[in-house]
Amino acid sequence: MRVVFVLFVLVSSSLVGCFGTEELFDEKRGIPGGLALACLQDDRFENMKLHFLFENGYDPVAMDLVKTRINEVCDKPDGIQIVAREIDFKEDNSWSANDVRDARWKHGGDAMDSNTLNWYFLFPKGTYNDDSVLGVAVDASTVAVFKDSVEESENFLGRPSADEIERAVTVHEAGHLLGLVNLVYTSPIDHEDPDHPGHSSNDDSVMYWAIESSSIGNIFSGSIPDEFDADDKADLEGMASGELKCSDQLWS
Repeated sequence: MRVVFVLFVLVSSSLVGCFGTEELFDEKRGIPGGLALACLQDDRFENMKLHFLFENGYDPVAMDLVKTRINEVCDKPDGIQIVAREIDFKEDNSWSANDVRDARWKHGGDAMDSNTLNWYFLFPKGTYNDDSVLGVAVDASTVAVFKDSVEESENFLGRPSADEIERAVTVHEAGHLLGLVNLVYTSPIDHEDPDHPGHSSNDDSVMYWAIESSSIGNIFSGSIPDEFDADDKADLEGMASGELKCSDQLWS
């Protein structure tokens, strides 16, 4: 599958760290997965924009890859557009889930705009308040990836590289916005890790629970998966078709 377990046993990252659930979400902002159907289906949103907001020197490396992965599973007949913008977030230390939400909603617009769905990917200076977390999904349209922590997670061999880790983490967080794994639905396939809710037990999936942990460089050598596996895709297809019932949707 994707890599080889190497030196250390991964310290599990908390569900709170991964999803930024330190307090209840405002209803209009929703929970991760709350706009899954808005992406997977084309009933209302025929267009989609992926907004990448980043500090100077923190340019994202996975913009095209994220667009490709979302294109593979979402129905957007008028296309998906990348919007990249450099931002001074005026914060370079420790970020909480609330800080990420506040920055996104300060510098970004509505998630649902006419017939366009907008998702936001923030790349700020500094680290998450749990510095073992490389990325976090904080509401239905917002994730953050912490490049400083990503750089630190690269092992001394540079395999996987920081760029490879960042690509995997960014797609992983996009997967949470799609509702993976079992965030807003219940899969008929037994592929959620029982010790890490919301994550895959398959280390060939980008939704594998270890992907977003800072210990990843010590756990894996070689390449890291940056694709949804067959079980992830089966879940997404079931959600899109209506075979799998979805909860907590801001629009459906």
